[in-house]
Amino acid sequence: MSASDTDDQRILLIDGHAMAFRAFFALPADGFSDGRGQATNAVYGFARMIINVVASERPTHVAVAFDLPGGTFRDRIYDQYKGGRDETPPAFHGQIDLIMQVLDALGVRWLTYEDYEADDIIATLAARAEEAGDEALIVSSDRDAIQLIGEKVTLLQPIKGVTEMRRMTPDAVEEKYGIRPERYPDLAALVGEAADNLPGVPGVGPKTAAKWIVQYGDLPGVIAHAEEITGKAGQSLRDHLADVERNRLMNAAFTTLDLPTDAEHYALGRGDRARVLEVFDDLAFGDTIRRDLPAVLLGEGADEEAAEEAAQAAEVLDVQDAATLQQLLDTGGDVLALDAVEDVRGGALVGLATPTVAGAIQLGRLDPEATDLLAAALAAATEIRVADAPAVRAWLELNGYRLGERARDLSLESFVLRPGARSYDAEALATDLGGASFEPKPRKPAESTLKKETPEVRAEHVARAGARLAAAAAALHPAAEELTARTAGEPWARSILDDLEQPLQTVLETMHERGIAIDQEALGTLRDEFEGFVAQAKREAGQIVGEEVNLASPKQLQVVLFETLGLPTTRKISSGHSTDAESLTDLLESLDPDSAGHRFLSWLLRFREMSKLTGYLVGLDKVVDAGSRVHTTFQQTAAATGRLASTEPNLQNIPVRTAEGQRIRDVFVAGEGFETLLTADYSQIEMRIMAHLSEDTGLIEAFRSGEDLHNFVASRVFGVSPDAVDPAMRSKTKAVSYGLAYGLSAFGLSRQLRISRAEASALRDGYFERFGGVRDYLHHSVETARGTGYTETLLGRRRYLPDLTSDNRQRRENAERVALNSPIQGSAADIIKLAMLAVERRMREAELSSRMLLQVHDELVVEVAPGELDRVRALVEDGMDSAYELSVPLEVGVGIGRTWREAAH
Repeated sequence: MSASDTDDQRILLIDGHAMAFRAFFALPADGFSDGRGQATNAVYGFARMIINVVASERPTHVAVAFDLPGGTFRDRIYDQYKGGRDETPPAFHGQIDLIMQVLDALGVRWLTYEDYEADDIIATLAARAEEAGDEALIVSSDRDAIQLIGEKVTLLQPIKGVTEMRRMTPDAVEEKYGIRPERYPDLAALVGEAADNLPGVPGVGPKTAAKWIVQYGDLPGVIAHAEEITGKAGQSLRDHLADVERNRLMNAAFTTLDLPTDAEHYALGRGDRARVLEVFDDLAFGDTIRRDLPAVLLGEGADEEAAEEAAQAAEVLDVQDAATLQQLLDTGGDVLALDAVEDVRGGALVGLATPTVAGAIQLGRLDPEATDLLAAALAAATEIRVADAPAVRAWLELNGYRLGERARDLSLESFVLRPGARSYDAEALATDLGGASFEPKPRKPAESTLKKETPEVRAEHVARAGARLAAAAAALHPAAEELTARTAGEPWARSILDDLEQPLQTVLETMHERGIAIDQEALGTLRDEFEGFVAQAKREAGQIVGEEVNLASPKQLQVVLFETLGLPTTRKISSGHSTDAESLTDLLESLDPDSAGHRFLSWLLRFREMSKLTGYLVGLDKVVDAGSRVHTTFQQTAAATGRLASTEPNLQNIPVRTAEGQRIRDVFVAGEGFETLLTADYSQIEMRIMAHLSEDTGLIEAFRSGEDLHNFVASRVFGVSPDAVDPAMRSKTKAVSYGLAYGLSAFGLSRQLRISRAEASALRDGYFERFGGVRDYLHHSVETARGTGYTETLLGRRRYLPDLTSDNRQRRENAERVALNSPIQGSAADIIKLAMLAVERRMREAELSSRMLLQVHDELVVEVAPGELDRVRALVEDGMDSAYELSVPLEVGVGIGRTWREAAH
């Protein structure tokens, strides 16, 4: 029986910094990010640990103790205390503050104490609990906590990351160390503690120390009989008695700190679910951790949750026939909101809501009369509020219904007002703007589970799914009203929506329907060839080390690289040493080209490159339709800068920096009835926008003169004539130019160019010296954004950056980089969108059969009909050139060819 089953109290005490560090090293820093450059692996692991321990141990009270920066009284006793520890990893910075935010949202009390350590806070609270006859559970990896273990105090000692714990009781301590917990500080004083830089008696290990303590009673007894202890160990003890006495002074836990004594101060149940979900959204945490939140942390009982769910379900109409559907529509069917999903149990489900009533519809169960009524209602509504109109429209068409042109896409409106939000789906909008709340989405059931379900259980699941959809649809009404109010207060947003994003959405849906043709025979041939390259790389790599190696297994690679081949180790990660591309490329460059290590790494990197390209071809093959075309979906809400994204398949990430990557574009061709592809793109548009915004006379002169920009800039930066600029100079200044446009730091520049940070800083400083207008503009843009709270593109699109004034240095610096690059990248995105609208409009006005198929960053791909090439070329060039007037000319390059690759220029 746990404490929660009785009137007893059980307090959970957590060593904050110790567990945060364990969480950091247990999870990959590059796998957890808030999307703004701040790593969140320690935050996620810590939150997961809290959730797991609270759920399994069921405490009644919780406290988390943290160390303060600046040291404690122990540092004054011994100035080498904790010296020699590795420098804190850069990715860890800022995560303690975020952990504290999570704890605040969960209602979990956290404490610090000036001049003392977290250990002392935990010791004080554990001692109090024991004295009151209550239980205490300590979660810590610090062995000093062993001394606190007693009949009422248990240590949960992590043995694998922060998820697997060993229960340390008095008996467990005695079994492991041969002494009782209260004597552990005596043993630690003799043995020392490497983690704290406290050297012990040389040659004396835990077994010897425990034998002495048992023999002489305690450490004072050992010291009193030091002269009697024989052998080298005895002499070593006598030589280091001062160290032993100092260690014992240092590892003693203080149990009398002046901390709040009211038990309610530490009680569970003060968490705020809405606040927790808001913080999790901000940290970009997924559904799983939300699903597992224990109700006890939030002061919610299972009965309350069930009652709320039942009440919500009771408000939802179960629409199965025309009469029930008409009942719903009679409450205001001229303005509807809709959400839909393909459910694994119920098939096509729809949540449909008027401003006052919501209903759940299982399309497969509607009778013919109800089906006709639903179709008529969708056609007659003056406004239908949805999230992601193109996706909803396509889904409805697959199920035999038409959304029509009166759909109001709340996702697009929300994106313009709130770029960079975690999501713009119906539930996110309902939660963020409509005042709704939802439990985490249930996990998708396994096939075996579905097969075992009874019809009654399945029906319950379908009913819950329908009620959830209906609730989301209902909340889209207040979300729409909120967006209307916000847009009215932000005239710039109305302009971006009316003049750019909403017209473009129609164009993008049309481009999706058109698709682009694929030469399936060429696709198959190229796939076979690339698979041959993959097999060759595996074979050659295996021959170098004399055994077959799974090149896709990081664990096997660590053994081969650092043990079999004995190569220098890369950066340390939780599972050993990194085998990511950056680390291996750095390692490759440090090796003798004729060495086995260099040859193995070359084949390994070749394997990875060709495996990636092969995977891309396999993915293309899966989405080719019966007419040999693929239909990518362009997403307007994916990038906070406003750039479009391409999915299913992603046609914007075809690698073109390698010869093999470029060959993938050869499988994209002009389709039947068309004679060629035409590609057109802007030349150096970011740098032209930089020149326009900064008004730098040097950059403006370069563009107006028609000289090669990067050659011109290099000659100024390096102080040589244009004809004396070599490829290395040009490459470096090009990297600086684009790096500034993308907010690249000196460190990032040094990594990209593989030069020292000092050289990168000098290069950037030299650039600023010659192009002072750029330096002044960049500084001014950040300071202006800090004052206004937002950045702005040439068209007035805003991006709000509250982190510019954050106390968290990491977040503040990330926001500053965004403030540097958003106006430039966002303006480039806006201009290409204007160009797309112009090109599409002019082609339709000219009644051409040619058509625009793709947008890839700054490039448009057009399928040209026979006899229309000259008119299409002129129309595209003029439409792109006149899209926006800068102080420097926009330059449009055009290429023509049977394949996308041949049309490159």
